[in-house]
Amino acid sequence: MTSVVLLGKPEREIPKLPYEIVYTNTRDMEICSMEIEPILPGKKIPTASESAENLCCWRYGMEIDVLEYMYVKYARVWIPDPEEVWKSAELLKDYKPGDKVLQLRLEEGKDLEYSLDPKTKELPPLRNPDILVGENDLTALSYLHEPAVLHNLKVRFIDSKLIYTYCGIVLVAINPYEQLPIYGEDIINAYSGQNMGDMDPHIFAVAEEAYKQMARDERNQSIIVSGESGAGKTVSAKYAMRYFATVSGSASEANVEEKVLASNPIMESIGNAKTTRNDNSSRFGKYIEIGFDKRYRIIGANMRTYLLEKSRVVFQAEEERNYHIFYQLCASAALPEFKTLRLGSANYFHYTKQGGSPVIDGVDDAKEMVNTRQACTLLGISDSYQMGIFRILAGILHLGNVEFASRDSDSCTVPPKHEPLIIFCDLMGVEYEEMAHWLCHRKLATATETYIKPISKLHAINARDALAKHIYANLFNWIVDHVNKALHATVKQHSFIGVLDIYGFETFEINSFEQFCINYANEKLQQQFNMHVFKLEQEEYMKEQIPWTLIDFYDNQPCINLIEAKMGILDLLDEECKMPKGSDDSWAQKLYNTHLNKCTLFEKPRLSNKAFIIKHFADKVEYQCEGFLEKNKDTVYEEQIKVLKSSKKFKLLPELFQDEEKVLSPTSATPSGRVPLSRMPIKPAKARPGQASKEHKKTVGHQFRNSLHLLMETLNATTPHYVRCIKPNDFKFPFTFDEKRAVQQLRACGVLETIRISAAGFPSRWTYQEFFSRYRVLMKQRDVLGDRKQTCKNVLEKLIQDKDKYQFGKTKIFFRAGQVAYLEKIRADKLRAACIRIQKTIRGWLMRKKYVRMRKAAITIQRHVRGYQARCYAKFLRRTRAAITIQKFQRMYVVRKRYQCMRDATIALQALLRGYMVRNKYQMMLREHKSVVIQKHVRGWLARRRYGRTLRAIVYLQCCYRRMMAKRELKKLKIEARSVERYKKLHIGLENKIMQLQRKIDEQNKEYKSLLEKMSSLEITYSTETEKLRSDVERLRMSEEEAKNATNRVISLQEEIAKLRRELHQTQSEKKSIEEWADKYKHETEQLVSELKEQNSLLKTEKEELNRRIHDQAREITESMEKKLVEETKQLELDLNDERLRYQNLLNEFSRLEERYDDLKDEMNLMVSIPKPGHKRTDSTHSSNESEYTFSSEITEAEDLPLRMEQEPSEKKAPLDMSLFLKLQKRVSELEQEKQSLQDELDRKEEQALRAKAKEEERPPIRGAELEYESLKRQELESENKKLKNELNELQKALTETRAPEVTAPGAPAYRVLLDQLTSVSEELEVRKEEVLILRSQLVSQKEAIQPKNTMTDATILLEDVQKMKDKGEIAQAYIGLKETNRQSPQDYHMLNEDGELWLAYEGLKQANRLLESQLQSQKKSHENELESLRGEIQGLKEENNRQQQLLAQNLQLPPEARIEASLQHEITRLTNENLFFEELYADDPKKYQLYRISLYKRMIDLMEQLEKQDKTVRKLKKQLKVFAKKIGELEVGQMENISPGQIIDEPIRPVNIPRKEKDFQGMLEYKKEDEQKLVKNLILELKPRGVAVNLIPGLPAYILFMCVRHADYLNDDQKVRSLLTSTINGIKKVLKKRGDDFETVSFWLSNTCRFLHCLKQYSGEEGFMKHNTPRQNEHCLTNFDLAEYRQVLSDLAIQIYQQLVRVLENILQPMIVSGMLEHETIQGVSGVKPTGLRKRTSSIADEGTYTLDSIIRQLNSFHSVMCQHGMDPELIKQVVKQMFYIIGAVTLNNLLLRKDMCSWSKGMQIRYNVSQLEEWLRDKNLMNSGAKETLEPLIQAAQLLQVKKKTDEDAEAICSMCNALTTAQIVKVLNLYTPVNEFEERVLVSFIRTIQVRLRDRKDSPQLLMDAKHIFPVTFPFNPSSLALETIQIPASLGLGFISRV
Repeated sequence: MTSVVLLGKPEREIPKLPYEIVYTNTRDMEICSMEIEPILPGKKIPTASESAENLCCWRYGMEIDVLEYMYVKYARVWIPDPEEVWKSAELLKDYKPGDKVLQLRLEEGKDLEYSLDPKTKELPPLRNPDILVGENDLTALSYLHEPAVLHNLKVRFIDSKLIYTYCGIVLVAINPYEQLPIYGEDIINAYSGQNMGDMDPHIFAVAEEAYKQMARDERNQSIIVSGESGAGKTVSAKYAMRYFATVSGSASEANVEEKVLASNPIMESIGNAKTTRNDNSSRFGKYIEIGFDKRYRIIGANMRTYLLEKSRVVFQAEEERNYHIFYQLCASAALPEFKTLRLGSANYFHYTKQGGSPVIDGVDDAKEMVNTRQACTLLGISDSYQMGIFRILAGILHLGNVEFASRDSDSCTVPPKHEPLIIFCDLMGVEYEEMAHWLCHRKLATATETYIKPISKLHAINARDALAKHIYANLFNWIVDHVNKALHATVKQHSFIGVLDIYGFETFEINSFEQFCINYANEKLQQQFNMHVFKLEQEEYMKEQIPWTLIDFYDNQPCINLIEAKMGILDLLDEECKMPKGSDDSWAQKLYNTHLNKCTLFEKPRLSNKAFIIKHFADKVEYQCEGFLEKNKDTVYEEQIKVLKSSKKFKLLPELFQDEEKVLSPTSATPSGRVPLSRMPIKPAKARPGQASKEHKKTVGHQFRNSLHLLMETLNATTPHYVRCIKPNDFKFPFTFDEKRAVQQLRACGVLETIRISAAGFPSRWTYQEFFSRYRVLMKQRDVLGDRKQTCKNVLEKLIQDKDKYQFGKTKIFFRAGQVAYLEKIRADKLRAACIRIQKTIRGWLMRKKYVRMRKAAITIQRHVRGYQARCYAKFLRRTRAAITIQKFQRMYVVRKRYQCMRDATIALQALLRGYMVRNKYQMMLREHKSVVIQKHVRGWLARRRYGRTLRAIVYLQCCYRRMMAKRELKKLKIEARSVERYKKLHIGLENKIMQLQRKIDEQNKEYKSLLEKMSSLEITYSTETEKLRSDVERLRMSEEEAKNATNRVISLQEEIAKLRRELHQTQSEKKSIEEWADKYKHETEQLVSELKEQNSLLKTEKEELNRRIHDQAREITESMEKKLVEETKQLELDLNDERLRYQNLLNEFSRLEERYDDLKDEMNLMVSIPKPGHKRTDSTHSSNESEYTFSSEITEAEDLPLRMEQEPSEKKAPLDMSLFLKLQKRVSELEQEKQSLQDELDRKEEQALRAKAKEEERPPIRGAELEYESLKRQELESENKKLKNELNELQKALTETRAPEVTAPGAPAYRVLLDQLTSVSEELEVRKEEVLILRSQLVSQKEAIQPKNTMTDATILLEDVQKMKDKGEIAQAYIGLKETNRQSPQDYHMLNEDGELWLAYEGLKQANRLLESQLQSQKKSHENELESLRGEIQGLKEENNRQQQLLAQNLQLPPEARIEASLQHEITRLTNENLFFEELYADDPKKYQLYRISLYKRMIDLMEQLEKQDKTVRKLKKQLKVFAKKIGELEVGQMENISPGQIIDEPIRPVNIPRKEKDFQGMLEYKKEDEQKLVKNLILELKPRGVAVNLIPGLPAYILFMCVRHADYLNDDQKVRSLLTSTINGIKKVLKKRGDDFETVSFWLSNTCRFLHCLKQYSGEEGFMKHNTPRQNEHCLTNFDLAEYRQVLSDLAIQIYQQLVRVLENILQPMIVSGMLEHETIQGVSGVKPTGLRKRTSSIADEGTYTLDSIIRQLNSFHSVMCQHGMDPELIKQVVKQMFYIIGAVTLNNLLLRKDMCSWSKGMQIRYNVSQLEEWLRDKNLMNSGAKETLEPLIQAAQLLQVKKKTDEDAEAICSMCNALTTAQIVKVLNLYTPVNEFEERVLVSFIRTIQVRLRDRKDSPQLLMDAKHIFPVTFPFNPSSLALETIQIPASLGLGFISRV
């Protein structure tokens, strides 16, 4: 346990349990004993404080009373700072309303007083709790304000090295200026398919969201990447495009992604330049549309460019450069091909030397030139065109060096033979004089005449620069056009995702026309962004059905109107450009007159009349008017352009200017002919017909405004996604954060506006379940209801009084800003109180425990000390006692003498004094007595006198009152006496009294009766008690007698004891003598032993010394040898595993290529032989396995046919893969050989068919003989059944006649008869079973005799086809249709393909059809012959039917077992009779007869299945009979021992039935050559693991195939062996190709393939494999063939199946792993849900439909049970489980490394618990030694890393030693991602992470961050022989293999 000492501030830093907190002051100890309750808000402050509502903390969503609770001591706030923008401080005193100053303490320890604004009384913004710092989403912060956003970004960037952060729908990307390993293909795979909020922020997450929404919503998408120069916009766009190319499968689509990326070097070289802020600044904007087809695969791309900074070509500021391409040309001037360009150093040319910085540190311009040229080549720009481009660029450089000489103020001239101009003209191929003339002159055209006017030197220089800019701009557009042509898609585009890489808001010291246009574009984009954010907020509120009001957000429409509206800045600029004498000064004055003091967004600088200020959304920007008109006009003299167009020597130059009105402007879009998928139409950038000739006269501002409107229409028609790139510092230092620059960019890019819009609404959103889980601690038990929603409502109404601070939606609770922090503080206080209470109790227990130990020790010490003191004290008492005694007697004498004197004097004084006092007392008592007597008499007289007077007065009053009352009563009586009613009343009263008396009499009678009953019951109880007492007395008497008997027994026992004692004494004496002798002998022996020991010890020491030396030498040698052996073994194992893995990967690649080849072949066949409409019939001579199993794929491939036909030309142009070509060539040769073998087999089939026709005539007599044999067999069975019946009747009589127990007891004669009969019955049952099997095979042979014998179709397929044809007409129609299809019009089939395979197939089809016709004729003849022969047998079979009925009646009297056997025989007989009957009935109608035969065949199959069930019952009964016989035998032995010989009676010996011995099978299966396809079809292709195969013996198909191979080996038929093995392997491949995604199918065939491989090894005859066999198994070894090569082929096939099984496992487990292992709370309540932002978060509470750990374990159980059920080898199961656990561990760890919200202490605990459950599963399945646990070691160590201490150097050392399975990158990543879930946890310090990195820098491990989840361990198949004997294997009838027989 760790102790953390907190000095005076326990509220702040109480860590999470299990830490121990020790407070060090009395105030803290008082807090420990208090029970803290959460403080709830009380009543509001009066409205005087509400003036601060709009400006201060009300914007953070809190009431004033809540502020009192939040602004308390130790609360942390943000205060402005000029250097760091915002500083953190904490309150030293609680804030109270009315305070003007806050007492604060900064983090560095400095105290200060922060004055509040007296007007607004604005409080400083509060700081978020530590658990919210570093959130993935800025909107998840409770306090949404600028310092919180800045601090969160800084913590993530500096401390956690995370460059991406969400801000609502915006991804904020900070440029790290360092290469990070977070963009690999493994990261792309990890983000693919994930929701945007499930993983850490990343550019891939935004790209995945755009891709997913495009596919789901069928709406075009846009990713808007913006930011300052150098913020990383281009790189972000590049990674987004790479993601699309990877996840959409564009690798097979002509390398579109490579071409798009190849465009980057070109565009960067011609469009990027060095600025003061960025060495590679994009000086143009671009919008790349990536096109997708219907399957959402990349098919092409298109690029639009915006506002190329042409002025940079002719002018660069200080420390800046021109475009990179010019410096690359100058750096490559020495190349031979560039000699003609006559280039030199960059400092030589005027256009490249103005910035004074021609070189960029770390950049090699010559090398970049090579990359640029390679990219041009890849995009299809030929070398000639490249040289043309370089000529034009070199000409621009030379044109910049052209100088002018002034003639006068209005004219100038070029110096004669000016070398730069000569070079320019040579390169451009134009005339020198003409170009020199028009550089110094211009043409003016009026209505009537044309004038040529000279121009001044200044105008000439401007015209030269304008010409250079115009040439460069046209070249730029030409290159963009060619890039788009290279990226253009040939397939129709279905949808697109646009990536906008555009400049961000710019402000420099001098801002000109370019900055104005850039900021104008950013204003438009910001407006679109604001509207989109507001729209999303509104949709969310409406979706949740909560009331909402309009959110006041900054609308920059006034600023846009100021720029682009009528009479706006652009309109005035265009108007001034049209004026003949327009200038920048006059334009500035127009701006002042139009907008100054009229528009609040327009201002004029104080010290300048040539500038203006615009208040943009980000900042104020001052623009200098100088150069605006010139840049807006972009004036180029037409005469100069005509000179360039007239170039005859340079073909590229005229291309740049021809049809210039049709050439795309820098801001227009390339029309691609696509139909956008969006709802709003996108207008193409097409010029109107009437304006084509004036296109070049449009101003730059007008063009830019039009292109910007087009861009906004495109963006509004798509779903936008925003990426805001931030430049952290201006010095390009890696991971350095400049707060000022960051805040400036955050304001400019709209992130803070997003925060403000979010804060104005309800930024914090919780689901009801998440809120309940987080704040369950604030609820009491009675508050928890069954309805979570109502529970949350009740709790919130108690916690937050103001209902405006939250809203209840359908699925979520919405909070205003600050409310979550308030709830978090209440929760933290409650947890702190609980923590204090727990700590108080624990400390009390610890102190009590310590006190008990101290008390016990003190008592022990006291006991010893007091004992010593007591002894000393007793000694002292003894010494002093004598002195005391002497003193006593001496003092006694002195005192006694003094006492006697004093006593005598005292007695005398007392006697005198006491006499005097007694006399005085006597006198006083006498006087008092006499006074009392006098008083007594006086008081008595007075009392008697007063009593008499009172009595007389009372008597007088009573007499008066009674007289008055009597008078009144007398008067009433007199009146009543006169009335009759009185008498009635008297009678009524008497009646009532009589009735009451009668009732009393009745009640007394009842009581009397009850008393009588009680008395009788008492008498009865008395009698029973009396009886009980009597019985007790009797029992006591008996016990007394027993006691007497016991006494007698005791006496006898005592006598025995005495006797035993005497014997004991005698024994003891003998023992003593023996012991004396033994001691003597022992002593002598010990002496001898001691002497021998001494000698032995000497010898041992010498021996041990020698042994020690020998052992030391041997140990040293052994250790060295073992070390070498271990190292060599490990190295060999690694090499073996690497080689095995490499081989299996090659095998996997080969199988993939083979499948690809088969698919291509199928596609080719499908393209060539497109099925024609109409009736289609499968050729009956072909088994057509492939057609059956490739039907589903043919449908999908037919859909893709148009697409493939379109892509075919492009595919032909692709480079040829030679390795693939060689493999395909080899495969083609194999297929040709296979085709030849099939042709030979077809010839053999035809010969067999001809021979079968000859044999067909001999069939009837043979069949008649067989029927006679069957009738004889049936008669024999009838006689045997009668015999059995007689025996059973005798047995029944014997049992009924004798019923005595001794007769039926074991050993009795009747019992032995019964046992004999049971034995004979069981043996006879075996015989009957064999005979039934013989009969069944005979019935099958009868069926085959009736049906045609030599058809080349499968029997079951033919039966199904015939069954589907209902009547004779359908069969005839099908036959005619077949003939018609075979007799089509002849075509040139030789031209269908190159090698003529289709022609051969067609010829074979014709031959097969002819053969089918002949077979139909032969069938008809054979049927007629058989019908004639069968008619003669009907009468005999009728008689036999009567006999069978009699037999059935007899069988009813048999036992149940024999009855079943007899019923089966009867059923067989009945079917035979029916057969004969229907043969006669349908003799004239063969079609109906054939249908009847089909139904008969089905019934026979049912009977065969019943017979199989009966076989199982028979085997079960045999086992029971054996058990019973064994028990009976044991009982007989026991009875025979008790019976004397005379009791044995001779019984008559009954005849015993001798059972027939079973046939001795050889473990082989025989089949015909033509049944091979049927065998493969029934046993492999149509066998379903979930159906028939469930009840089979594990590996039964493998055993059957091997037994067939054995029979072929026995026959020495190599062709049959080769054909069977090849068909088996191909059949397994076909099954796996069709049902390869079904785990049971793949597992089933992996098990059977391995078993087949083991059988080939076990019975190969090799000694290494035979040693595990039994002698009988060794007899079954192969004798003729060595199948080692086929073993290798089967091993390769097993490897392929294993890899396919792993892929199936991975596909099933992949969706479960993250949810079950990471997100689900297996231990409820351990991890609290943190506050979430706007973006969706995956809750840790399992909802319905989500996967849990139990789901994973159930799936593992399912996999394991299926593999065990299929009989898979245990070692192979271990390898599969190891692979499964590796996948689980790798996927879980990869997601953990990419999810910051999962890296916490509680999540580590959850992961360790989940891993322990998986380990428990391994223990339950006995798989702990499979190596699966070791694959989870990286995940276990990552979980441990989340839980260990991370503070000191010792902790760092422990982490380095513990995490040996994790790489350095993974350890650092986990530490960077570690996030506290509550405030009791602590963050990992940056210094600690640096310490870990220093300690791990010497470790050599992979720099890769993620594990390879696709890695498959190499598989091995250890030999596992089978103990199953081949001859005992039975073939179930359900397999449909009746055509094979056991041998």
